[in-house]
Amino acid sequence: MGKAVLLLEDGFELEGESFGARGEAFGEVVFNTSISGYQEILTDPSYRGQIVTMTYPLIGNYGIVPEDGESAGTWLSGFVVREVSRLRSNWRSTTDLPSWLAERGVVGIQGIDTRALTRHLRIEGAKHGVISSEDLDRASLQRKLAASPRIVGVDLVKEVTCPAAYEWHEGLPGAQPVEARRRVVVMDCGVKRNILRHLVSSGNRVTVVPAHATPEEILALSPDGLVVSNGPGDPEPVSYVIETVKKLIGTLPIFGICLGQQMLGLALGGKTYKLKFGHHGGNHPVKDLDTGRIAITSQNHGFNVDMKSLPGQGTRTTHVNLYDGTEEGLENRDLRLFSVQYHPEASPGPHESGYLFLRFAALMEGRQDRAQKN
Repeated sequence: MGKAVLLLEDGFELEGESFGARGEAFGEVVFNTSISGYQEILTDPSYRGQIVTMTYPLIGNYGIVPEDGESAGTWLSGFVVREVSRLRSNWRSTTDLPSWLAERGVVGIQGIDTRALTRHLRIEGAKHGVISSEDLDRASLQRKLAASPRIVGVDLVKEVTCPAAYEWHEGLPGAQPVEARRRVVVMDCGVKRNILRHLVSSGNRVTVVPAHATPEEILALSPDGLVVSNGPGDPEPVSYVIETVKKLIGTLPIFGICLGQQMLGLALGGKTYKLKFGHHGGNHPVKDLDTGRIAITSQNHGFNVDMKSLPGQGTRTTHVNLYDGTEEGLENRDLRLFSVQYHPEASPGPHESGYLFLRFAALMEGRQDRAQKN
């Protein structure tokens, strides 16, 4: 380990120790409040272009378990922790976190005051930043930072989507096999594997297609329903997904998750906006406006749909975030679509929203009932 520095665009800086790969990493600095699940976070394509700060102080104590990854790669730009553990206590783990990050070229910094950093981001908003374990000169890093790309206005989906269509057959761990009664196509904007597992375990044959798949290519698969997946960054530049979704609305049931909700909102004629510091973590309370029930949810997004911008087409808000009152779900029953801004697959996170996959199954079967967890 050697020295490393974290520098934000507004001049805020912290010095600590390097771990993982050596080098420089640029990205939007955000914080995640999950207590566990760091491997799922590291392999979540939705973090493309971001430097993730974990608010929980000790990270890495259960090592790395290959089966727990949410994708085959690591997508974030850099990783920030208070303390990284080289000791691992987990019979399923195969290696320690620092070694795994080094192998994958992920630059990390530890030994800094993550509470001070999180407080700064909450007050000032998410900031573009850099982690460096090579160039420690602040003036030099500021120049590099000013010249590095931001995530607003950039299509990051094209960097994480699959190159070709494929079938997915794996269900949830430990779940009994379920007969596939429907066919679901998933538009891969950066899909997490646990979404696919939930779809299989709720009785669907799952085909994943690239985000650039055309409406004709999707309909040629004769799907009973379409899932528009989670993914990274600003939704507005991803015009090809928006146009495809727009053409498919009304032709088959659609379920949007996270970025998928934003794509639906834009396809319906609405607008999106950037949140001050985003929602990242496994402890966000969300209220279902129909049932009054509150679920603790897993979230990871920096943009949101402006529901007031949607034209009067019968689309309504179904869920709200109790932290800040932002919209967390939308529905249009006439068009057979619904979406949530949070992550019902909960990896990592609580499992209270898994019923939404059953609700999607009901919608594909022509039922409008709201399948709900008992």
